[in-house]
Amino acid sequence: MTEKAKMKKFINDPERMVDEMLEGYLLAHPAEVKSVRSDNRAIVRADAPRQGKVAIVTGGGSGHLPLFLGYVGVGKIDGVAVGDVFASPSPKQMLDATRAVDGGAGVLYIYGNYGGDVMNFDMAAEMADAEGIRVESVVATDDAASMPKGRESQRRGVAGLFYLYKLAAAKAEQGAGLDEVKRIAEKANANVRTIGVALSPCILPAVGKASFQIGVGEMEIGMGIHGEPGLFKGEIQSADDIAQQLVSRIFDDLALESGDRVSVLINGLGATPPEELYIIHRKVYHWLGEQGVFVHKSYVGEVATSLEMAGLSVSVLKLDEELGPLLDVSFPIYFN
Repeated sequence: MTEKAKMKKFINDPERMVDEMLEGYLLAHPAEVKSVRSDNRAIVRADAPRQGKVAIVTGGGSGHLPLFLGYVGVGKIDGVAVGDVFASPSPKQMLDATRAVDGGAGVLYIYGNYGGDVMNFDMAAEMADAEGIRVESVVATDDAASMPKGRESQRRGVAGLFYLYKLAAAKAEQGAGLDEVKRIAEKANANVRTIGVALSPCILPAVGKASFQIGVGEMEIGMGIHGEPGLFKGEIQSADDIAQQLVSRIFDDLALESGDRVSVLINGLGATPPEELYIIHRKVYHWLGEQGVFVHKSYVGEVATSLEMAGLSVSVLKLDEELGPLLDVSFPIYFN
């Protein structure tokens, strides 16, 4: 029996996993989204295009639901280009999503800082510009574990993308112009940090085996959502100790101070029970309170997963008089 045949996954042909997922997703959410390509690799909100509204397009590899696809829909962002598992979508797929959502006010690309995505979104933007569609881009760089302080622009984009989507979408729904929507997304990116921890790897369907290893009884702090190396591996610790390690690193990286207001996101990576996420949230909330930092709003659930990876990430968004009210604008998601 081949390695692929031994996989414990609810799939048919590994090579058709994404295609069959997209078909099922579209059948489940016809009031929210529609496809604009025969291969379903460009999906937009059901009411697109919205004339006179800045449109927001994202994209990336599959395997991270609800990122990226799950944030497209009525009242959310406008379009997405969908790649294979952990692989960038093509410039043409991105361009098709861009064309389908453009309502004449311009399009903002928001996506994570990964080489293939940056290259392909840049190419799509150039092609859109040649067609008279103005495109601006904001690249998420919230993963504080991926590069040291001082090299923020080289960091990866992970679960903090949720805040960029939410705040930029709220600003766009208020009728703001493209430059203002971009400014809000950039401000959100500058004020959010994420650090994750993994307990086990995930299995790529097309490969049939784990792409990296974490030993029995070990954890890895700072692991990326594609299995990129973290800060260090060590013996698994208590939930409170893990939570404090993650949030204290974010506290220092964001230069938080007593009196600050924040939003907290505890994100499951795919195989972590909600009960465990709430235990982590409990410690993060109390630890921030002990530092004099007020948690304005919390989110606990799966925002950016990595197939069936066991682990979680903590994100903290520093709020001010502008970001706080935008955060409170309705933005339908899978929880809260």
